[in-house]
Amino acid sequence: MVDGRYAKSQIEWERYAVLAVSSIYGVEILEDNANECRQRLYRIFDENYARLFKNNIKSVCLRSVKFLLTRNILWGDALDFTNPVTREPIVFSEWSAVNGSMLKRRDYVFRFLVEKSHQFSLFNDEGEAAAIDEPIKDFPLIHFLKLGENDTE
Repeated sequence: MVDGRYAKSQIEWERYAVLAVSSIYGVEILEDNANECRQRLYRIFDENYARLFKNNIKSVCLRSVKFLLTRNILWGDALDFTNPVTREPIVFSEWSAVNGSMLKRRDYVFRFLVEKSHQFSLFNDEGEAAAIDEPIKDFPLIHFLKLGENDTE
């Protein structure tokens, strides 16, 4: 879809391709499978990017995609919501486009996302406001080509 709509403008293609990658999520129990999944998805992105813009590939765009895949394709146990070795909770990043080129990142604990997925109303059975957890971390806006620039998380 990104190729069909934005292939004539590199910056538009980059923006929407990065946004598309930001919507891909996964949890895999085997670490090598999670790594292989990230590598395959990155390779798909890289091959399409090179095919369209072979003379002007931006390393910052590739870095942003790598960072997104690192944050969104996670090694973890989806049954107990933790990393199999550290036993730390699985944390996913939510990415929202803001003002065209900016992205907003908010991190959420996977357990909360799964347990609240059945909630369709902002009100509980008594008609009072339902509890909606806040993200565990809220990040400032960042340009989509600066993802992973100074972030070790």
